[in-house]
Amino acid sequence: MRAVVAHAFGPPESFAIEELPTPEPGPGEVRIAVRRVGVSFVDVLTAAGGYQLKPALPFTPGTEYCGVIDKLGEGVTRLKLGDKVSASGLVGSMCEYTVVPEAGPLKLPPAMTFEDGAVFRVSYATSYYALVQRGQLQPGETVLVLGAAGAVGIAAIQIAKALGAKVIAAASSEAKRALTLKAGADHAVDNRAADYRDRLKALTDNKGVDVVVDPVGGPATEAAFRSLGWKGRHLVIGFAAGEIPRLPVNLALLKGADLRGVDIRQFGIFEPETSAANIQAVLALYEQGKLKPMIARRYPFAQFAEAMQTVAKGELAGRVVLEVSEG
Repeated sequence: MRAVVAHAFGPPESFAIEELPTPEPGPGEVRIAVRRVGVSFVDVLTAAGGYQLKPALPFTPGTEYCGVIDKLGEGVTRLKLGDKVSASGLVGSMCEYTVVPEAGPLKLPPAMTFEDGAVFRVSYATSYYALVQRGQLQPGETVLVLGAAGAVGIAAIQIAKALGAKVIAAASSEAKRALTLKAGADHAVDNRAADYRDRLKALTDNKGVDVVVDPVGGPATEAAFRSLGWKGRHLVIGFAAGEIPRLPVNLALLKGADLRGVDIRQFGIFEPETSAANIQAVLALYEQGKLKPMIARRYPFAQFAEAMQTVAKGELAGRVVLEVSEG
């Protein structure tokens, strides 16, 4: 099979597609014929050696993908040949075949496309966990989404709207703000503008926002935390800006506000039943037409490095998908 292989941490252009043995499933395992791979900033960060978890070398980049069950190992009963599934892991998706334990893949609704499936699970599960369990979002509340044109941002916009909230999307370019409005945000603001916080006050009748979804970090965090209303909740999801911010803790006291961490990986470990229920909830919302990933660009498998470079630049509005095989 063909697979992207990284023999050392580095930029995408330092990796190459190589021929590797096609893996065979063992007892309790299934083989997935990969159709589409979702390319994310985490993929680029991990491949460069900058992520908080580092895979053993050599490795195949890619965290999230979609395909069909191609072969069953002994004793497999939950899945069958031909099932459309998505799967995820720290690495290992940029290849033609993967082998995973039977419990891992998520069986997808027949109506979900391969490209939607390749970018759905991680971002929508993360945003749902953030808003429901960590943010305790209530209908009628106002949510400020930072990095709103990114994977988690778009998912947070759509889930917050499905839960009855008002959504203000913060994004750095006109194209990205337009995408957030298309995704369902009520308002889109430029968080780099001089009047950014004044705009937030006007949009909330000077009450401040109830919940901040923050996958960005950097200087955006403090400005957003200062824009919280009484008993606001600031949800820390990641640091796409590359900088872990520091906050004056007196702000939490003055606002009665909370800073809450959102770690989807540990959530799945410590609360597996709730995590599984969340997945079914977002799939149901997808089938109701309330959730829809925004695909911006598709690349053939041979152009994996270009796909990763595009994501690394952070300029594109919407998701990037790698087309591994037909279907």
